Amino acid sequence: MEEKYYSLLNYGCQMNESDTEHYAGQLEELGYKAIADFHDADVIIVNTCCVRESAEKKIAGKIGELKAVKTKNPELVICVAGCMAQKDGDKLIKKHPHVDLLLGTAYVNDFKQILLDYLAERGNKRRTRVYDDLTIHQSEFEGKMVRQSKFEAWIPIMYGCNNFCTYCIVPYVRGRERSRSMENIVAEIEAAVADGYKEFTLLGQNVNSYGKDFGEKDAFAKLLRRVNEIPGVDRIHYMTSHPRDMSEEVIKAVAECEHICENFHVPFQSGSTEILRRMNRGYSREKYLELIALIRKYVPNCTITTDIIVGFPGETEEDFEDTLNLVKEVGFDAAFTFIYSKRSGTPAAKMDNQVPLDVKKARLNRLMEAQNINSLKCNEKLIGQVVEVLAEGPSKNKDVWNGRTRTGKLVLWPLEGKTYQAGDKVYVKIDTAQTWLLKGKAVDNG
Repeated sequence: MEEKYYSLLNYGCQMNESDTEHYAGQLEELGYKAIADFHDADVIIVNTCCVRESAEKKIAGKIGELKAVKTKNPELVICVAGCMAQKDGDKLIKKHPHVDLLLGTAYVNDFKQILLDYLAERGNKRRTRVYDDLTIHQSEFEGKMVRQSKFEAWIPIMYGCNNFCTYCIVPYVRGRERSRSMENIVAEIEAAVADGYKEFTLLGQNVNSYGKDFGEKDAFAKLLRRVNEIPGVDRIHYMTSHPRDMSEEVIKAVAECEHICENFHVPFQSGSTEILRRMNRGYSREKYLELIALIRKYVPNCTITTDIIVGFPGETEEDFEDTLNLVKEVGFDAAFTFIYSKRSGTPAAKMDNQVPLDVKKARLNRLMEAQNINSLKCNEKLIGQVVEVLAEGPSKNKDVWNGRTRTGKLVLWPLEGKTYQAGDKVYVKIDTAQTWLLKGKAVDNG
């Protein structure tokens, strides 16, 4: 039988990366093999993102490029999946008639059957098949997975979001919150442990809301404790948290469970209570600072990272100063900073008092300067300490390896005649701190 090949073009967040691993598993169950060059593939999936305009433009260009590939190979199946497919399905079909399947975000685990049905039907007049109903409950994961890493695994625990922040497109393209059963999550992790995986990241648009659709209180804290008990699990991460829904029980679980890593990613987005209200974030500046204090009470040696949006509609200089001062007060280990950009279909895109781009850029630069000072100070505190690192692989210099601490900090160390495998636990004594990374030498033990 002639061999068939697939190629996956992935854009976007960690959830998209996980979805792509699910697509790959289903294709391999059907006998397809991965191929690096999409020009030679029999099935191409473009897994899309629409959180930012720049990403959409790049993806649209790639979809257009596939028209020539389809012309050379008319039997090629092109599937556009993910958030952009969900948001702009009709536009994509009109502009790119060479696309065969348009797959919304709720159908990831149904792809195998959808592809089989399409191949069985396409002897008739070819037309694009569209799957974009967000009211369906996403199927529990069953079957094969093709993970990108050999030791760390993405584990989706829920899909969708109910928060409807005014700048965010996610609830409109990922749907309302739907939680996977704890049994299904645990089964996937146990299977991954059996395959040699030891580091796990639990994924959701808002993991703190896990289990609310079951009517269960503190379900996410219970899930964390359950995963912590699975034999063979070494490290547990989770993302992303929403400050409005983060509970004391979750913080206590991190403090009390051996394998849950001491890193809290808590996006605050703006330090201005008025801007937070306009964003529909559901908390004030004061409530956010109370949450940070609670985290540091239970887990004093943790790292705290965040997301920040600069230039939200109506943001005044005073509002921005509130953000800048909060960054200085908290002393985040790292921050992902973004200039606000309009996303069609969101309330913020229609708000008055849009901030000029030059003002947004100037504020972003000031914010990044302040955060860089924080990041360096936090890293300098680790000089002289021995940290536990999971090895990831060689850096640009093959004689130097890199890996990450339990709290997600990047560490580089020289081989000095030793050999490592990805996933090895290494203890490194830190002697140099930079803004974005740490350097040191491997020692015999912790």
